[in-house]
Amino acid sequence: MKVAFCGNDNASAYDISAGVLKNVCFVDALNLVPHVFLLFITFPILFIGWGSQSSKVQIHHNTWLHFPGHNLRWILTFTLLFVHVCEIAEGIVSDAQMKSRHLHLFLPAMMGFVAATTAIVYYHNIETSNFPKLLLALFLYWIMAFVTKTIKLVRYCEDGVPLSQLRFCITGIMVILYGLLMAVEINVIRVRRYVFFMNPQKVKPPEDLQDLGVRFLQPFVNLLSKATYWWMNTLIISAHKKPIDLKAIGKLPIAMRALTNYVCLKEAYEEQKKKVANQPNQIPSIWLAMYRAFGRPILLSSTFRYLADLLGFAGPLCISGIVQSFQNTSQNATNTTGKSKETSNSYLSSQDFLGNVYVLAVLLFLALILQRTFLQASYYVTIETGINLRGALLAMIYNKILRLSTSNLSMGEMTLGQINNLVAIETNQLMWFLFLCPNLWAMPVQIIMGVILLYNLLGVSALVGAAVIVLLAPIQYFIATKLAEAQKSTLDYSTERLKKTNEILKGIKLLKLYAWEHIFCTSVEETRTKELISLKTFALYTSLSIFMNAAIPIAAVLATFVTYEYQNETTLQPAQAFASLSLFHILVTPLFLLSTVVRFAVKAIISVQKLNEFFISDEIGDDSWRSAESSVTYESCKKHTGLHTKAINRKQPLRHQLDSYEQPLRRQPRPLEIDDIAIKVTNGYFSWGSGLATLSNINIRIPTGQMTMIVGQVGCGKSSLLLAILGEMQTLEGKVHWNNINETDPSCEATRSRNRYSVAYAAQKPWLLNATVEENIIFGSPFNKQRYKAVTDACSLQPDIDLLPFGDQTEIGERGINLSGGQRQRICVARALYQNTNIVFLDDPFSALDIHLSDHLMQEGILKFLQEDKRTLILVTHKLQYLPHADWIIAMKDGYVLREGTLKDIQTKDVELYEHWKTLMNRQDQELEKDMETDQTTLERKTLRRAMYPRESKAQLEDEDEEEEEEEDDDDNMSTVMRLRTKMPWKTCWRYLTSGGFFLLFLMIFSKLLKHSVIVAIDYWLARWTSMENGNKTGDSADPQRSNKSYHVAVFSMLCGAGIILCLITSLTVEWMGLTAAKNLHHNLLNKIILGPIRFFDTTPLGLILNRFSADTNIIDQHIPPTLESLTRSTLLCLSAIGMISYATPWFLVALVPLGVAFYFIQKYFRVASKDLQELDDSTQLPLLCHFSETAEGLTTIRAFRHEARFKQHMLELTDTNNIAYLFLSAANRWLEVRTDYLGACIVLTAAVTSITHGSDSGLLGLGLLYALTITNYLNWVVRNLADLEVQMGAVKKVNSFLTMESENYEGTMDPSQVPKDWPQEGEIKIEDLCVRYENNLKPVLKHVKAYIKPGQKVGICGRTGSGKSSLSLAFFRMVDIFDGKIVIDGIDICKLPLHTLRSRLSIILQDPILFSGSIRFNLDPECKCTDDRLWEALEIAQLKNMVKSLPGGLDAVVTEGGENFSVGQRQLFCLARAFVRKSSILIMDEATASIDMATENILQKVVMTAFVDRTVVTIAHRVSQILDGDIVLVLSDGVLAECDTASNLLLKEDGLFTTLVKTNK
Repeated sequence: MKVAFCGNDNASAYDISAGVLKNVCFVDALNLVPHVFLLFITFPILFIGWGSQSSKVQIHHNTWLHFPGHNLRWILTFTLLFVHVCEIAEGIVSDAQMKSRHLHLFLPAMMGFVAATTAIVYYHNIETSNFPKLLLALFLYWIMAFVTKTIKLVRYCEDGVPLSQLRFCITGIMVILYGLLMAVEINVIRVRRYVFFMNPQKVKPPEDLQDLGVRFLQPFVNLLSKATYWWMNTLIISAHKKPIDLKAIGKLPIAMRALTNYVCLKEAYEEQKKKVANQPNQIPSIWLAMYRAFGRPILLSSTFRYLADLLGFAGPLCISGIVQSFQNTSQNATNTTGKSKETSNSYLSSQDFLGNVYVLAVLLFLALILQRTFLQASYYVTIETGINLRGALLAMIYNKILRLSTSNLSMGEMTLGQINNLVAIETNQLMWFLFLCPNLWAMPVQIIMGVILLYNLLGVSALVGAAVIVLLAPIQYFIATKLAEAQKSTLDYSTERLKKTNEILKGIKLLKLYAWEHIFCTSVEETRTKELISLKTFALYTSLSIFMNAAIPIAAVLATFVTYEYQNETTLQPAQAFASLSLFHILVTPLFLLSTVVRFAVKAIISVQKLNEFFISDEIGDDSWRSAESSVTYESCKKHTGLHTKAINRKQPLRHQLDSYEQPLRRQPRPLEIDDIAIKVTNGYFSWGSGLATLSNINIRIPTGQMTMIVGQVGCGKSSLLLAILGEMQTLEGKVHWNNINETDPSCEATRSRNRYSVAYAAQKPWLLNATVEENIIFGSPFNKQRYKAVTDACSLQPDIDLLPFGDQTEIGERGINLSGGQRQRICVARALYQNTNIVFLDDPFSALDIHLSDHLMQEGILKFLQEDKRTLILVTHKLQYLPHADWIIAMKDGYVLREGTLKDIQTKDVELYEHWKTLMNRQDQELEKDMETDQTTLERKTLRRAMYPRESKAQLEDEDEEEEEEEDDDDNMSTVMRLRTKMPWKTCWRYLTSGGFFLLFLMIFSKLLKHSVIVAIDYWLARWTSMENGNKTGDSADPQRSNKSYHVAVFSMLCGAGIILCLITSLTVEWMGLTAAKNLHHNLLNKIILGPIRFFDTTPLGLILNRFSADTNIIDQHIPPTLESLTRSTLLCLSAIGMISYATPWFLVALVPLGVAFYFIQKYFRVASKDLQELDDSTQLPLLCHFSETAEGLTTIRAFRHEARFKQHMLELTDTNNIAYLFLSAANRWLEVRTDYLGACIVLTAAVTSITHGSDSGLLGLGLLYALTITNYLNWVVRNLADLEVQMGAVKKVNSFLTMESENYEGTMDPSQVPKDWPQEGEIKIEDLCVRYENNLKPVLKHVKAYIKPGQKVGICGRTGSGKSSLSLAFFRMVDIFDGKIVIDGIDICKLPLHTLRSRLSIILQDPILFSGSIRFNLDPECKCTDDRLWEALEIAQLKNMVKSLPGGLDAVVTEGGENFSVGQRQLFCLARAFVRKSSILIMDEATASIDMATENILQKVVMTAFVDRTVVTIAHRVSQILDGDIVLVLSDGVLAECDTASNLLLKEDGLFTTLVKTNK
């Protein structure tokens, strides 16, 4: 066929006699001019003059949107491109009907397409380089294109071309589009004034882009990049080279920061408050406030969602059209031959155009691309809004916490747990609700549309199928609620299991020494069994839910088609069948999701109720009282009605001797000058929010620059007085005046004003931040080295700091290292001293300190440091010996002030009180003498050192754990590390799958494959059935067709039934396999850990082991099975779809190769980035939650210091960090989904085109298209699940890393039956050449120790710290590696005995008294072997009988976790009783009296001497005085036995080691 512009089959084509513009071909040629003009002008600018322009912009992103009408221009250009595509298609289809080629029909349109593409690229480049003058070229282009198109349109109107002709419509639309683009261009000139105006408009880039830290560019990039997340490419690809960290994701843009959103929400909430201010019973609505602040983006998201849902129906309609057209092609061919082929008037009607199969295929492709883009845009907008809402809510909750009244917290109306729940749960519930809420109004529309289309296709029978779906939907909701219940009960059991595991791990040493590990292990296993039962119900409902989701569409299709066959005379067409199948798939999704959405909506309503209660709870009063001289009465907090008042006396005051006195007359303290008074309380009545005054009639003055002491018995209101002055209590009447210091002197004013009303306050209960020691002490003040050193010395913190692994840069607090009470208290006092404030409040700072430290603190810290600075100090204390140092004393009793004045005043005016104090002081002095011997501080430091010594090896262990993520700087290692990062952990997956058992694994794989084969068979049968029935000529007799029909229906029904049953079986097997795997993994882990060597527990942090049992076990229990199910299902669906399409058209496989390659790279890059972002999200969440809980705990301190603003700032930073991580994670998910969706659309296009070109069977064509459409839905699930599974397999890997650990060797060479029942009877011990080490790669801790202990001897072992005393005690129990020599007890070498036998026959009392939660009976005798009499006897010996008798339940009285309901001394005595219950002839005491007071120690010593008189007792002493009366003393030094004799003999050696120890210890 020859090629000519106007075609060569018509001579009149080149005729211009009627006028140039009357010739259609010439008008088309004229339309080419603007396009060619644009290409000629823009190409040189794009390719040559580019480098010179871009340097003008001083900004790091080329994403800055300068010109007005930006989004409109992109939308118009995309519409223009679409119309061009239609024009090209129309031209080609028309041309196909001509006798010869008519280029003028489609060539100008093609050039127009190229020109429009060039225009948008050109515009983008000009925009990013901010060079608007070059836009003139585009302006001219739009004008020329507009003019030429208008000429063409006028020509059509003159020719009388009707509106129904497609070409006329297209030209009309083009004219409008060009006109609009011209208007956009004029608008840019009007706003930016770059031409025709004298002074062009200068613009600055947005603030965010000037800040190089902002890396989240979604709001700033152009529309195309926004829709496809193109800007994310750099981040996702860079994750391959190095892991994404917080620096890589940068800061949040200003509009998304918590502060910005907080201001929005706060304003909206305040507005609601004003509305209900006059109505007493109404509370302000959070819903309305949220709508006010975040309603617009939600509406935008819903609009996108509606567009996406409507475009979703293009799929079924196009399938129907393509299959129908394909069927009709033969008839079409006969029809078209009859048509006349005219040249000039070959106009297509839109109906003919849409009848073309290829046109439909391209339309389907474009509809899919658009639908997916809109859907992802809708998701993104809701997620961004949800994150913004969460940030705003967190800020609101935090602000409220900072203003909560203290009584609320202390009265238990608002517990810390509730506050933590608000932060961790309720805000997330609302965020999730926001993510899902567009579904609430989009789904009903989707369902209604779907049903209408089905009805159009199939008539009444469609309603049967829809009815099946609708009726089964409530069952989904029922299952969903059951699932939530099962999850809750599982949570309860796992909490209980964790509590038990935690106890085991904490007391593991004791359990091993007493050979009780199996008893406790069984108790954990019992709880685990209960947990597994509730996990089974959870799994059952999960699998039912999955089953319903898979089975409902099969059931609906079955019902519909069977009804259709038997109800209609006509047979089912392939077009109807596959379009309705596709519609059913669309319908199921919203119905399945609806139950979830409804559940979340219910949860959101509850969350909002909780937030409402929280936001209207009482606040602390106005702060004006502390910032002005005229004191403002503290407004009484109004209680909301309905809460009954409780009588408050939080600490029941002890009845004091002073009760016998009448209340002395209150005398006025000596008059002070007003300037000398810092604080004055007049006629104060204060309450803890119950309306009853806790403090009454308070009239006191605090002198400036002096030390005021507040004394009184426990619970008389000393601490309350401090809090009342700080404004934490509710003022019933009276005033607190704060004096402005030196108001007149301006210079002084300037220096003091910074910390004028901030008070340095150290609370009674020490409160630490999760931060370094240094940060805890400085507390936001500037660092001053000298001052810092002075403070740490005054509080004697330096020795403690030296013990910490990183000195004062060590993290302490909840998540850091645990310090003892005394150490925590000293850090809090140091914080108060360091602050540069005029007034210091110390609330009982000596309570947890021993006498040396108290004296040191008093001298150095208080008398020297504070008095030198002339700071006003108020000190609450019980230590009366410090009274002489006080300048002013306030004595309290039962909530009122008993006396006020100097010590001298009190001595003269109230002799009795003074005498009473004297007797108390004497008593304290006696205690002091006792105390001098027990040095509590050294003990605390010892415990700290003990906690610290294994740190190095801990670090090593954690490194092994993270070795995969380890990143080396060397280039060689870099590549291997990256390879590890991109590799799926297949080995771990295989381990997980096999731990469920091979039978279940086989069953799962087999049933999965079978199920998917059956599902494919159902659709294939449908294709054959519809094609065959249509193949049948209608002239055939009706009877065989009828029997044929029932045959088809029968097979179809059987296949569907089989499919439904298999759906159930597969979902059950996956869950069953997951459960078995979880059960086995936990069982192995528990047993492995319980039998592990003691060294393992010394070197592995407890938290690390607990994590395996909590987080990791939870992932294995609940998260891996559904992920695995979803992954296998989506993968198999995609594979069966590809198989089916390839079967229908083998040519498809050729096109599949490039698509497969693209898919491989997308998933590879995404998995790595997603893993990093997931970790960032997790790791940034914890600090945020911790910050909330620590703020709630330290409220009074923060408010006293006036540091609210700093804490708020920190909270906003933490929130933003967490939000940016989450935002990037969701943007990465959108990045993936957009790409996989576009790939899916390409698959649909290729499948359609290859099927149409090479296909033969309309049924198979429909089938191929149906499957291609399902692929789009499942491709991204494959990748998402792969990425999730990879993260979750990390848990299995961590658990497995513990399973490879060496266990202790429990088997001995002797059989347990060979050991005499009553061994060891005598208690004779021979130590022969003993060498001991902790592990075979470590140095020996005991070297060649020889000793002989006769039966019944009392032996003392002493030596300096680290000399091997404790190692010797552990050697008796084979807790350490005896690699040479032996210990022989009663003639048996202990190395030959089975471990359990050995340990069950000896007794030991450890330094740390350990009790387990349960009953007293369980603690003394967990094996339940002893009679009650024996237990009572043991308690009597330990002097505990009377105490236990007085408890409710006696022996069955409750012991709380860690024995917290008993004092340390009592706990130690219980341990003694425990050792006595086990009637062993050998007792070992390992520094057993280290942590108890003198009195208890004396009892203990006496008991040991009497009750254990006939037993061998080995005492390891930390105070030499304990073992002076022993029969024999062993002195160890550096693992060697230095001296061995009686104590008296050893003391005779002047220079002996024992003598020096005794001297230094005295």
